[in-house]
Amino acid sequence: MSTFTINDAGTVETTNFGQRVNNSDSLKAGYRGPTLMEDFMMREKIMHFDHERIPERAVHARGVAAHGYFESYGDWSNLTAASFLAQEGKKTPVFTRISTVLGNKGSADTVRDDRGFATRFYTDEGNFDLVGNVIPPFFIQDAIKFPDLIHAAKMEPNTDTPQAGTAHETAYDFFAEFPETLHTVMWVLSPRGIPRSVRQVEGFGIHTFRLVTADGRAVFVKFHWKPLQGLSNLLWDEAQKISGKDSDFHRNDLYTVINRGDYPEWELGVQIVPQEDEFKFDFDLLDPTKIIPENLVPVTRLGKMVLNRNVENFFSETEQVTMHPGHIVRGIGFTDDPLLQGRLFSYLDTQLNRMSSANFMQLPINRPLNQVHNNQRDGFMQMNTYHGNVAYFPNGLQGNTPSLADPQDGGYIEYPAEVKGRKERGRPPSFFDFYSQARMYWNSLTDAERQQTVDGFRFEVGKSTSLDVRKRFVAQLNLIDNNLARRVAYGVGVPLPEKVVENDGKVAEGISIEKYPKPDNIRTRKVAILTAPGTNREEAQAMYDYLSAQGAYVDYIGIHQGEQDGLNIAVSYVTTSSVLYDAVYIPGGAEGVKMLTEPNPLFPMDEPKLFITDAYRHCKPIAASSEGEELFKAAVAGLPGVMETAEDGVILGSSGADLQQGFKDAILNLRFWSRLPQDGPI
Repeated sequence: MSTFTINDAGTVETTNFGQRVNNSDSLKAGYRGPTLMEDFMMREKIMHFDHERIPERAVHARGVAAHGYFESYGDWSNLTAASFLAQEGKKTPVFTRISTVLGNKGSADTVRDDRGFATRFYTDEGNFDLVGNVIPPFFIQDAIKFPDLIHAAKMEPNTDTPQAGTAHETAYDFFAEFPETLHTVMWVLSPRGIPRSVRQVEGFGIHTFRLVTADGRAVFVKFHWKPLQGLSNLLWDEAQKISGKDSDFHRNDLYTVINRGDYPEWELGVQIVPQEDEFKFDFDLLDPTKIIPENLVPVTRLGKMVLNRNVENFFSETEQVTMHPGHIVRGIGFTDDPLLQGRLFSYLDTQLNRMSSANFMQLPINRPLNQVHNNQRDGFMQMNTYHGNVAYFPNGLQGNTPSLADPQDGGYIEYPAEVKGRKERGRPPSFFDFYSQARMYWNSLTDAERQQTVDGFRFEVGKSTSLDVRKRFVAQLNLIDNNLARRVAYGVGVPLPEKVVENDGKVAEGISIEKYPKPDNIRTRKVAILTAPGTNREEAQAMYDYLSAQGAYVDYIGIHQGEQDGLNIAVSYVTTSSVLYDAVYIPGGAEGVKMLTEPNPLFPMDEPKLFITDAYRHCKPIAASSEGEELFKAAVAGLPGVMETAEDGVILGSSGADLQQGFKDAILNLRFWSRLPQDGPI
């Protein structure tokens, strides 16, 4: 990208054709006279502005991206001929874009949604785009249903509402009528649908692919990205408040950690299924609405991706990147997954629509590292100048070059899969199990995660004004699990259903966020220290220094920005909120606590106490020392069953090493779901 990067600092303005100009004012017949159409500077400047936008993506319009590298853990030539996996320590440049699915380009980051996780590997054999999602199953089995899914889930056409979410009539009408969606709907309505940051998500290739060796041996694989930052989610109340406080929350988080050198990392892994085991499971490997449980086939870690560089220009890179699952390299192949087959057409078609030219792969962000040679020519915005008069094959004038590459000469390896069958519409019998993996997902959640899933359904299904839609969808949930269906039914005002199926109790590893391995450090965790004039400076500074030394991002919150009693206040109570932080510390200081406790026009909504109340309700670590305990108790006084023990993430005591260590331990745990209200018997 550096070859194409322009730095305008210290230069003189020119037109696009290179003439130096002063184009701050238009050319007129007298200062108060009419503007003259001969003003080429004005015409060019306004014309270009009028054409600065391109069509946004129909889905995945809202995204954030970064550059980095992938490093192979070993020589995997026993699995694949792909060169980027052929040598231990080999590094390949990558570009990863993470995006919401349904919202427009200007929608908020923290909506409840599936999310895209697309990585381009700039390999020495060409670009490989692994275009997946943060949730492993997909809603539908056949690409022909994709327009129906998106039309139902996106804004309703008569009102163009709601933005960026499925909490509306048509979405749940479709889900109720098309039960193959239910497995993915369960994932999205669970904590997986509202991640804390895009650094703390898994990525999945969704489909079953083939890896093929140089000598033609093949295995089936599912691709996984495993975050070394761990997994974390928001509560729905928290996610909604963040959308108002910082609609760019996920973007800002990724930009910040990379700028500060805390580079996010993921391990690339595959679940490997030998060809002879294709039919050994009780689900079909070609069904994209199913996963392979990790307890059946563990994930083999192939290497690590590190994102270490933010984009220079959002439009040139993040917006113009044209990911496509058909961008493939030798050693990686497709299967007959009907959704994958449709995506291989759709992505190329949609990129052509967005970029208005077949030459979009010549854009800097899309160019492969190796030189491109073929007989494709001309078209809108052709950027290359081709030598000679030959643009066809075969040819004698150019010695039959560009020549054709066979697999033994580095060419793409087509796996000779056997294809047979009648031409017919429909799907195989193995695709008709819509409930068992949705039930397995529900069974694999912890109690707190199940409660959050129920709360998600109560909000989303409850947004449907149609009693019929709510009844039909609850009836589908009842085919998954009766307890789930009754809890949702109770919250959305439909009759409680009787049990119609038994829950077989099957669970899968790798599903629960709570059970996912946590990092052994608190780097990048955001901590707020609440202050006011009269705060105990020594206590506040000591905690700040201790947590900062551990790699946490610590902010002093005060009545206004700037210096206060020797502390550098980063943000004020009215410009931030506890939903933007992972933990809260309340130092002592009688005068400071008094100011934050009593009514004050600086805090029209009682922001300091609300800061603590929300942190407690959102199950975040809270520490308080000396008089700070009084502010904590005042903030939570109206809440039922307040817990004040370290086991519940509340650290109270004198300032010092024990409080600091206890607070760090709580931050490592991140959330304390014992505080989350749970349903009783329904």
